[in-house]
Amino acid sequence: MLKIGSYNIQKSIGVDARRRPERTLKVIQELDCDILALQEADKRFGPRESTLDPDSILAETDFRPVPFDTGEKSLGWHGNAVLVRNSIEILDHRKLDLPTLEPRGAVAVDLIVGGETIRIAAMHLSLVAHFRKKQITSLMHQLHAHLDYLPTVLIGDLNEWRDSAGSIRLFEERYEVTTPGRSFPSPLPVGSLDRIITSPEFTVQQAGVHKSRTARVASDHLPVWAHLTLEPAGHLADRSD
Repeated sequence: MLKIGSYNIQKSIGVDARRRPERTLKVIQELDCDILALQEADKRFGPRESTLDPDSILAETDFRPVPFDTGEKSLGWHGNAVLVRNSIEILDHRKLDLPTLEPRGAVAVDLIVGGETIRIAAMHLSLVAHFRKKQITSLMHQLHAHLDYLPTVLIGDLNEWRDSAGSIRLFEERYEVTTPGRSFPSPLPVGSLDRIITSPEFTVQQAGVHKSRTARVASDHLPVWAHLTLEPAGHLADRSD
């Protein structure tokens, strides 16, 4: 069983307008995921340093950041970062540019988990519906036209309020979209903006929203999570076309 999560940490600024990275780390520890995608992990301007100290992550949690090589004190690419358990092997990683009016991107990492090789893609999509569709189209092309096929989980803040939206349907030819629940805004959530999207080799056994007292204050989003099982890779057909 694999527990995967997604958390828009809003640069460690809580709904009380205070930047408290130690509070964000507490929520990350509460989640107890094997793999956790973060959005808004880095500051937007200047050197885009992370609001979470990478050394603190290594010292205070069982995670290490995937090294996307964007800066000495940055965790990710356009704020997208991935934390993995120390027991998980990182095989390869890449940054993915996405079309938009403002700087946006996604990241992908290939991992060995329990002897199986999988791919995780983490994203934070546009507030504008037109650009969300263009971003998803670009993301699907980059993942499926240029890379060998792997069982894949896509996670992140899609900024999409409706499960029936056209942007969501763009995933459904290849993936199953899971909406764990209402995650925004954190004090009284009404929107299900954060989703977990899985290729057919995965089964979502359970999914939900983490609603601890700390999580309701630490960011404007609540984290989402899912327990996944994976069929052995030996049965997979070539799905690269």
